[in-house]
Formats: sequence, C-alpha cells, structure tokens
Amino acid sequence: MGAIGAMGAWLLIAAPASAQVGKSLEVVDANTATEQVLLAAPSMTAPVVKALIAARPFNSIVDLNKFLLSQKLTQEQASQFYGKAFVHVNLNTGTAEEIMLIPGAGKRMAHEFEEYRPWRNWAQFQKEIGKYVNQQEVARLAQYTFIPININTASDADIQTIPGVGARMLHEFKEYRPWKSIEHFHKEIGKYVDDKEVRRLARYVVIQ
Repeated sequence: MGAIGAMGAWLLIAAPASAQVGKSLEVVDANTATEQVLLAAPSMTAPVVKALIAARPFNSIVDLNKFLLSQKLTQEQASQFYGKAFVHVNLNTGTAEEIMLIPGAGKRMAHEFEEYRPWRNWAQFQKEIGKYVNQQEVARLAQYTFIPININTASDADIQTIPGVGARMLHEFKEYRPWKSIEHFHKEIGKYVDDKEVRRLARYVVIQ
C-alpha cells in the first residue's frame, strides 16, 4: 500500500463515524470544483470545462456522464475524468447505474452497496465493504459516496463535509432549526442561493 493510500485508509477509520461525505483522497466534487482544477483533470479541454460549469449543478453522476458523452468524450475518457472529479453517490438511494460509474466499482460492488442498506455511518461502511476489499480500496470507494446527514442534529463538522458549504451556509443550516420538511429547507435556504443550488445541497440532507 502506498503512503497516500495508507493515509487515506487511516483517515477513513480514524475520522468520526458521523462524517457523512466520504473523505476525499484525490477526487473533487465536479459541481463545485474550480475551472482551474477541472482543466487539470484527464480528458478535459477549455471548451468542455466551460460548458460543464455552465451546465452545473448535475443532480447525479449519471447526468454528468450523459453531459460528457454529449461533449464527444468516449466512456473511457469520462471514466478517466472520474478518477479526479465526480458527483457523489448517495449510498442509501444510489442506483446500480450510478454506483457502476465509480471507477473500479463494477456490478459486484454495486450489489454490496445495495446489500447493506441502510447505511448509517462510515464505521459500518468500513466494516462491511472491508469484507471484500482492503482498507485502501475501502477509502478509495468512500470518497465517491455520501450518507445523508440529519440536518437537525448534525455537527458542524458533519455539515461542512458537504461540498461548497462554508461558514455562512453552516450558520444558515443551524439558524433555521428545527427543520420541519424539505419544503421548509427549500424556502429558507432559497433566500441565500438559487433554486439549483438549493437542490444540490438538499441531496446531502435528510430531515428527521
């Protein structure tokens, strides 16, 4: 195991079990990554990156995949890009099509991801997926996924694992507690960002 892989696996195990978006080892969120970062990714050109940014946010990796293919990338080129940028898959609701777009996941891992639902925390993921692959691979797979946070009880650290959430949005997430419904979330967070961004953020939360 390389030094980076070993450190990533250690971080997955050592991180709080409630951290809800997988710890990134080298993969960025395609919906929030800067133009400069995207340009450095495999298979990217300036026109494709500009079109990608204009089309964001993508509701799923399947949507991003369709977009990249429409830009004349091959599936192999798109898969190379996913080694550096991706749209996180919800471990509890992601489809087999989404999961199999995770580089190296395949049908077997799609089955295992679905088999152990509902996923509650990363300790569970490390334990169950660790039955089939080593800890380096568990950590690599985790960075492509998320487990939705309960926005009424999540810690600051949990909330800030959501891509693009900084101090200001953290404050707003907490300001309107208790959240009563996803409609309530859309109404209040919609005061600060547009509807597309509200929908992107809403992917990462549950209200309980």
